[in-house]
Amino acid sequence: QLRLVESGGGLVQPGGSLRLSCQASGKILDHFAAAWFRQAPGKEREGVSCISGTGLTINYLDAVKGRFTILRDNEKGTVYLQMDDLNPEDTAVYYCAAEIASYTRNYCHLRDYTYWGQGTQVTVSS
Repeated sequence: QLRLVESGGGLVQPGGSLRLSCQASGKILDHFAAAWFRQAPGKEREGVSCISGTGLTINYLDAVKGRFTILRDNEKGTVYLQMDDLNPEDTAVYYCAAEIASYTRNYCHLRDYTYWGQGTQVTVSS
């Protein structure tokens, strides 16, 4: 069982930055894919970014390309989401997720994942 805990959310002004962290209960071996999802009030959950176990594959939601960066440190068991140039449309609860399968070492997607964190609130407002 893999346990994930997010941190780093908060209130930020438009144009500001935040760095979310996702700590796994153990070392994230390089065969786990990891991802960040978000859910805004009244909207469906959407995939923001994912990274394969080795970092070979990284994907982003079009709306965050060029502003968000996903990183992972397998030795520390941590996945990060660096969010720059935030705008009010980025306001949501952000969730970390992880998956292990035959493909996850070198590939990732923004669909269903098995392991989830509890979420952290990000609010972008002036």
